[in-house]
Amino acid sequence: MAGPGNYLADVTEGITRVEDLPPPKIIRRSRNYKRRRCPCCGRSAYRLRSVRRTLHDLGDSLVARPRDLVVTYSQHRCPDCNCYFNADMEDLALPKNHYTHRVVATAVRLVVEDGLPYRSASWHLWRDHRVFVPWATIQNWVEATGEKAAANITGEYLDQALSPGYRFGETGRFTPPGWSLCFAE
Repeated sequence: MAGPGNYLADVTEGITRVEDLPPPKIIRRSRNYKRRRCPCCGRSAYRLRSVRRTLHDLGDSLVARPRDLVVTYSQHRCPDCNCYFNADMEDLALPKNHYTHRVVATAVRLVVEDGLPYRSASWHLWRDHRVFVPWATIQNWVEATGEKAAANITGEYLDQALSPGYRFGETGRFTPPGWSLCFAE
């Protein structure tokens, strides 16, 4: 019987075949609309076809199974400007991404805030959240996040931060733009 302080090995530890892993829990979502407004000209466009997309989400730790979102969405064609577009799903995941925003945010947080190496973060995501993300994918997400953060800092703030009278805040980190800066007396 499991109790406090008892070590329980992961049930998937040592599995080498994908077929032996627990099957994912399928959650179906629909973004299938008959008509949507065209993003190019603003006119109403009919549905051309329906398509399915599978997204990997944070799993259910109680039953130790991964969770997949199967989203059925509509593709549309505008008759006026001949523009093809999909129903909006950016609240779930970025375009051409296989993982939800929750998975990306959790993976980046594990590396940036908790300081885990990429491989350990990949194992942590599987062990605790039952979602498998290759460590190289996590590395790409972290590097992309760093590039976005660096692009948001303008040269004016960098000049101010590198000035002789500037010192770091109480946390020892660079103070983001818009926050109060600490200067030495």
